[in-house]
Amino acid sequence: MVRPYAVTKGRTVSDSGRTIGLIDVVVAASDPPPVPGLRLGPEHRQILSRCVRPVTLVDLASDVDLAVGVVRVLLSDLIEHGIVRLRATPRGPVTNQRLLQEVLHGLQAL
Repeated sequence: MVRPYAVTKGRTVSDSGRTIGLIDVVVAASDPPPVPGLRLGPEHRQILSRCVRPVTLVDLASDVDLAVGVVRVLLSDLIEHGIVRLRATPRGPVTNQRLLQEVLHGLQAL
């Protein structure tokens, strides 16, 4: 078992400062640019193999059995090299008044 800080080389955030949300979707690039001298670690390769189809960060972390923070850092490496693409989910408050009213009426009916 390798400690998380060893996998990320002591990093807790990406070098670029990029934030990847729990439900942001990542997918392997169909045409990744060649990166001379790039050596992917086993965890990078494991993540990349799961990104063949679009997958959320939280599902990916579960699939590879690594902490979400570790997967965020490793994904950031792959994104920075253009190997993986990120599809960020919309940020901001999402409020559906009708749904909230139905939940309230349902709770009151109990």
